Amino acid sequence: MSKNLVIVESPAKAKTIAGFLGKEFDVKSSYGHVRDLPSKGMSVDIEANFKPEYAVSPDKEKVIKELKSAAQKADTIWLASDEDREGEAIAWHLSEALKLDSAKVKRIVFHEITKEAINQAIENPRDINHRLVDAQQARRVLDRLVGYELSPVLWKKVQRGLSAGRVQSVAVKLLVEREREIEAFEEQSSFKLSANLNNKQGEAFVAELKKNLEDQASAKQWLESLKGADFKVAKLTQKPGVRRPTAPFTTSTLQQEASRRLGYSVRRTMSLAQRLYESGHITYMRTDSMTLAKSAIAAAAQEIKDQYGEQYHQVRTFKTKSKSAQEAHEAIRPTHFNVASAGADEAQKKLYALIRNRTLASQMADAKILKTEAEISISTREDKLVAAGEVVSFDGFLKLYPNLTKDDKQLPKLTEGEELDSESIVAKQVFKRPPARYSEAALVKKLEELGIGRPSTYAPTISTIQDRGYVDKRPLDGRQRDVVVLTLEGDELSEQTDQETTGADKNKLIPTDIAEVVTDFLSKHFKDILDYAFTARVEGDFDNIAEGRMQWQSMIGEFYTPFHKQVKDTEDIKRSDASGARLLGKHPKTDLPIYARIGRYGPMIQMGETENEAEKPTFAPMPAGQKLSSVTLEQALPMFELPRDVGKTKEGEKIISNVGPYGPYIKVDKTYVSIGDKDPLTISEEEAQTAWEERKKANEPIQEFGDLKILRGRYGPYVTNGKVNARIPKAKTPEEITEAEAKELIEQAVERKSKKK
Repeated sequence: MSKNLVIVESPAKAKTIAGFLGKEFDVKSSYGHVRDLPSKGMSVDIEANFKPEYAVSPDKEKVIKELKSAAQKADTIWLASDEDREGEAIAWHLSEALKLDSAKVKRIVFHEITKEAINQAIENPRDINHRLVDAQQARRVLDRLVGYELSPVLWKKVQRGLSAGRVQSVAVKLLVEREREIEAFEEQSSFKLSANLNNKQGEAFVAELKKNLEDQASAKQWLESLKGADFKVAKLTQKPGVRRPTAPFTTSTLQQEASRRLGYSVRRTMSLAQRLYESGHITYMRTDSMTLAKSAIAAAAQEIKDQYGEQYHQVRTFKTKSKSAQEAHEAIRPTHFNVASAGADEAQKKLYALIRNRTLASQMADAKILKTEAEISISTREDKLVAAGEVVSFDGFLKLYPNLTKDDKQLPKLTEGEELDSESIVAKQVFKRPPARYSEAALVKKLEELGIGRPSTYAPTISTIQDRGYVDKRPLDGRQRDVVVLTLEGDELSEQTDQETTGADKNKLIPTDIAEVVTDFLSKHFKDILDYAFTARVEGDFDNIAEGRMQWQSMIGEFYTPFHKQVKDTEDIKRSDASGARLLGKHPKTDLPIYARIGRYGPMIQMGETENEAEKPTFAPMPAGQKLSSVTLEQALPMFELPRDVGKTKEGEKIISNVGPYGPYIKVDKTYVSIGDKDPLTISEEEAQTAWEERKKANEPIQEFGDLKILRGRYGPYVTNGKVNARIPKAKTPEEITEAEAKELIEQAVERKSKKK
């Protein structure tokens, strides 16, 4: 029997820690939180000073039973959950749920899972920090009050299934405001002039006019003045410069850099980092801190000197910028710098390499560069062209962590007074860019700048706003626009029109119509909830609670009283007033008003007034690819012709076309078939028949052996007997499978199923 019971949050963490401790320690996992506010009901007793009514989660009852049994046999129970507020709350909930004797309980924390860190934690136990627990309780209770009271308001006034939250609603507001900036952006163009020049040795480089030219006429006039011009290096300036490495990762900067360099989503980054931490490869991954422990700085120094030499090392310390930084006390770093690669799969290995290289680079020497700028004189004008470039004279930290944001321009060797040859001079039309849409990483950065949320909240917040339909992450194809290019070669001036794509986006967060309507509704009736400064101030209150300067129930009370009044004030608001309705014009035949608005099932077009009891309004689907803010009357009117009778199938069944929540479709009897980018208003009978035949073919068995069938599935062909499904090995084509092989695949699937049970 083990005298010591260690409880951690995850099985992976338990397995790693068990490897460092002897037989005297029994290490078990709580599998995360064991108690929480039940999902049904508010579960906060407002009259009893906001007392939370916690309950053991149904899926954790077996875990609690096993932990209770182990705790009764142990002399000492070590609560070893993570060292942030969330981890402190888990430790407290375990103590309460297991009804632990406080005399037997010891709380230990560590920011890395190494033998040294575990032993040091056991030698320095402490009590549960109830201030941190209170701060976490305040966050949980406040978010429950906001969600439980605000979400039903949205269900009644806007649309069922919506949710609102203190951080998520602010995140959506940021996206909506940015989208409206883009929509309001006015396209402006100018002309960028650049000269393709060669030095004496025939080496090419580009010199540019620093200011853009206003219009095509100005650009043409400029090029005309350059006919027969001579170019010369009038002035050459060289300045030494340095590039300095950035700080080791915090949670936020890791999410941003993993997105930029590896293309990982915020959720994926945190999931991979969690696994690396639990396996003992990196320090705790939820932190606001940019500092490194003295032992880590020394270990990094040794690794840099061993691998690159003394000249590449430089001790650096970084001060955490955030005044309210809490959570762990170190930046994210590898636990052992001499381990060059770690992780269970390729994705983990890439993230580990990013963390290791960033941390080592933070302790490396500056990169030394030589910046060169050449002023090019023009014999026919007083204006100057400028060519700039830089050369890395000592790579320093760039050897390990290169800057990938752009390719640095390098100039050939030039001397003052040197005459240059001109190959061509180009004046190209350029357009001012609208503000960029937020990526996941950019949204995290903005929330952090505003002081909204904490490292542990960003990933679930971004996942929630996508799951709730507030955000699309679909690629935008953009549109083609003409670009005028004027070229001077010798004395010949030519003009051509090229095309470029504008408005294309990939992996950006695009707010939906429902996001805009909800943001407008909340901004009007719940100003504080969407006020950036107010939301950041709430985060500051949580910090004050954690530091013992504020009592958590009084903080909740100050927030709840005015908030609850606002909720009550919305009861008299008509549903039609919260639909985001936009008048498009009048129907040319009926003279009835046409609106674009949010309905019970999403964006739609409405003809007529809802208040008119004599004549109910008519509804039509929103045209594919259009939004409430952009759809026109001309685009909306044809939608009232849907559903449309397209014709009949080859068997004589009626075919109907329409637009649904998932796009355009045809319907035969009760079966729906997507028609992709085809227009339901113009799709022909023949095209509809083809789509229907393809759907039927996809549903037909590839092979049949009595009760056994080989079918096409979403994830590839499979064998089924009606009860059990078995995937077909990639090495086999479904047409080759024999009846005996099909039976064997089913038997193997049944055997695997029974083993799992």
